[in-house]
Amino acid sequence: MGGEYINLSSGNLIQEHLCCIIREKKPHPGVEAKRRWLAARLPEGHMFRKLNAKGCAFIEYAPLERAWVPVMGENYLYIYCLWVDGALKKHGYGQELMEYCIFDARSKAKSGICMLGADKQKAWLSDQSFAQRFGFQPVDRTEDGYQLLALSFDGTEPRFAPRVRHPELPDQQLTIYYDMQCPFILDRVDKLRAYCTEHAIPAAFVLVDTLAKAKSVPGVFNNWAVFYHGKQQTVNQLSPAMLEKLISRCDG
Repeated sequence: MGGEYINLSSGNLIQEHLCCIIREKKPHPGVEAKRRWLAARLPEGHMFRKLNAKGCAFIEYAPLERAWVPVMGENYLYIYCLWVDGALKKHGYGQELMEYCIFDARSKAKSGICMLGADKQKAWLSDQSFAQRFGFQPVDRTEDGYQLLALSFDGTEPRFAPRVRHPELPDQQLTIYYDMQCPFILDRVDKLRAYCTEHAIPAAFVLVDTLAKAKSVPGVFNNWAVFYHGKQQTVNQLSPAMLEKLISRCDG
């Protein structure tokens, strides 16, 4: 316990690594895209706090009103991601990061903190059982098994945006919503575009590039959602081989 942490700012954003993908020399296009996205978000109150170490231990959150997620509410913080990985696990860093977020929320007189969860824990979601140890509880649910977890300080509760409850599209073609918050996204999109072009698969890649678009996406996850035949098929990032299997399953 007692790690040394860094809060990203306009002054240190260029030189600090972003935890998910660490490169020392050759720039990574996805990391640079995320860096540009962060540069625009930091003045809005976005927080990226990380352990001062070469590794993955960080928390990322923002005021809910400015958070790029289809969640509505007032005076809350929204946790995008709390992730500790590899050799940094089991040192108490996750607890310290969560405690900092709670302290930050209380010091700013926030009504609470919320985050995305699921009826069954997803590998890409922050550990909801860990969050529940701090008092987070489900306050809203979707029909396809996702939860909105909240730690309320004053009894108020956030909620999913209306379109989240029925994640469907009128268009039947392959449609992928994405943004640049995750550094893995850019490479995924480039490879899937190339695959769809090569195999003559009609596809729409919808860049979520404004807060308004993020608040109104027809699914729970703001930075990746795959629709086919008008229905949300997955929020997992796909390789071309995985997309081929998804299309085959849906068309079979």
